[in-house]
Amino acid sequence: MSDKGQPPDTYSEDKKYGNPRTFDPNFKGPVANRNCTDILCCIIFMLFIIGYILLGLIAWVHGDPRKVVFPTDSEGHFCGQKGTPTENKSILFYFNLFSCTSPSVMVNLQCPTTQICVSKCPEKFLTYVGTQFPYRKDKGSWTYFSQFCKSSFAKPEKTLSQMIMDDDCPTVIFPSRPLLQRCFPDFSFVNGTLTVGNKTVFEDGKGSTRNATELRAAAKSINKILDAKAIGVKVFEDYATTWYWILIGLTIAMLLSWIFLILLRFTAGFLFWVFILGVIGIIGYGIWYCYWEYKNLQGHHTSYLTIYDIGIQSDMNIYLQLRQTWLTFTIILSVLEVVIILMLIFLRNRIRLSIALLKEGSKAIGYIPSTLIYPVLTFILLSICISYWAVTAVYLATSGVPVYKIIAPGGPCKHENKTCDPEGFNTTEMSKACPGAQCIFSFYGGKTLYHQYINTFQMFNLFVFLWLINFVIALGQCTLAGAFASYYWALKKPDDIPPYPLFSAFGRAIRYHTGSLAFGSLILALIQMIRIILEYMDRRFKESQNNISKFLQCCLKCCFWCLEKVVKFLNRNAYVMIAIHGKGFCRSARDAFNLLIRNILKVAIMDKVTEFVLILGKILVAGCIGILAFLLFTQRIPMILEGPTSLNYYWVPLLTVVIGSYLVAHGFFSVYAMCIDTLFICFLEDSERNDGSTERPYYMTQSLLKIVKKPTI
Repeated sequence: MSDKGQPPDTYSEDKKYGNPRTFDPNFKGPVANRNCTDILCCIIFMLFIIGYILLGLIAWVHGDPRKVVFPTDSEGHFCGQKGTPTENKSILFYFNLFSCTSPSVMVNLQCPTTQICVSKCPEKFLTYVGTQFPYRKDKGSWTYFSQFCKSSFAKPEKTLSQMIMDDDCPTVIFPSRPLLQRCFPDFSFVNGTLTVGNKTVFEDGKGSTRNATELRAAAKSINKILDAKAIGVKVFEDYATTWYWILIGLTIAMLLSWIFLILLRFTAGFLFWVFILGVIGIIGYGIWYCYWEYKNLQGHHTSYLTIYDIGIQSDMNIYLQLRQTWLTFTIILSVLEVVIILMLIFLRNRIRLSIALLKEGSKAIGYIPSTLIYPVLTFILLSICISYWAVTAVYLATSGVPVYKIIAPGGPCKHENKTCDPEGFNTTEMSKACPGAQCIFSFYGGKTLYHQYINTFQMFNLFVFLWLINFVIALGQCTLAGAFASYYWALKKPDDIPPYPLFSAFGRAIRYHTGSLAFGSLILALIQMIRIILEYMDRRFKESQNNISKFLQCCLKCCFWCLEKVVKFLNRNAYVMIAIHGKGFCRSARDAFNLLIRNILKVAIMDKVTEFVLILGKILVAGCIGILAFLLFTQRIPMILEGPTSLNYYWVPLLTVVIGSYLVAHGFFSVYAMCIDTLFICFLEDSERNDGSTERPYYMTQSLLKIVKKPTI
């Protein structure tokens, strides 16, 4: 290859950074004649997919989702299942809820008390002893109490100690309500005092007096679910009222995103400043509104309260009645406003350079509009992967037969946590060795090889799920890169653009580069799997960690988070090189890295500033829809448009619209971001390969050619 017309430092820099390749002067865009790359990884990937499918089939054969839908009593029977003796008993009742404070609950994830299926929860206080004395005169109390026993008894003849030993009935029942098909205490507050059935203290049926606070401590985790259910019901009501408004908002967000992308082709500079002024205006309005609310609450009877004073509340509107809340919002928005303005001041000259690339990207999308539809395919593929993983995980978790274990709430027992048979357990030596021990249903499992490796299969299910998710994203990036590269390397645009560039790029990626995409996805999946394991270990052993182990754990999590971000960046550019040159993953990653290192200043100026512009576009779309939704859901524009009038939490549909609008905008702008990244890589390749002569003309447009000659570069 002749050195005539070669940029003077290209070969020297190649040698400096260890890049042995020589430039092909006849290169004219994405290589048409390709070979399959990373075949070994492709084979491994296919084997994993086949294994994943077989795992799903085996799990579907052995699993039973009813074990998740229906609660299970101490004998492993489903409560409320049709065609069984418990068909009309759909609620699970705990004999002794106080035993749920036992340390064995954390070890076995099961409350060590007898559990039976009942048709309804208790509605009043009754003790077993209390039903014995009036039995001869009034049988109604025993008739009501006996429905919460294991089996029906004609009369309460057994003594209290014998009944407890045989575990036939609870010692006490108290007012309860069903939650998630389980009976839990009906707590309420009377004049600020916690009560159960309007009582603060009650007998436990064993001669002791208990209070409502003790019972609440026994059901502490359950009460969080009670609050969550109350909030969940209200949230569901809000969604049922506003679902069509939410769909309208998301549709408007889609149209706004599409319009912005189309207009960038003609007025990139103008729309950029619209983005900037729009974001500044939205944040400014937020600052004004928060300060206005802050001033209006001055002198209000709640103005002296702080968030610390009221603690954690399920009703979010309580926080909006505090001056401190609005002052905090005002400060946060003000800081954000100042940061954005300062960034604009210091990056004003470099922003001008990115506008030319924005225009070029808009032109490319205008010539290949089918790329805007591709995110729909990505969404469908991701939905399939997520659904398959979730269903397989449920079927794996519900595989097997009921397994019963010995639980001793009364104290240490040498047989505790051993498997047992509930039939005749009370007559066994283990029962005699551990007085008060019970044979309780623990989980679904078995002794076969399949059941012994359920946890391993769950890990495999999660790992392949991560691999597939990253592969789908990689496929989309490589496909879009191939389409936009076809646009850039067309000498006469748009005449030289090949027909159906998106479909051709998709076919090339699937046919030749499945192995390379799987290779890059595998690296990411391994890193993400390690992060998940670290997070699990942190939560699992949080109580037993010392300061040193916590510090090391935090460092590891931070390092792997940074590593994931770096690998994602390298993979993204490697996929662009794969789409252009058709090489393997490692070769493409190395070439992309060396190319970016040789042009590191251009990367900082153009790539990141352009990314900042796209982020501002997403914020503007979400902000516009958010303001309209806020005015609608808070009845601020009843003369123009009347919205829903009976919302429990207006912020629920508001946040849904804002987050949904941002995701919709992200789908459109992700295509645009991939377009910019691809054009930028092609631009760097073009500027190094060619010199603008007749023999080696530039493929870039005149607007990009001006950037090469800018002294600020």
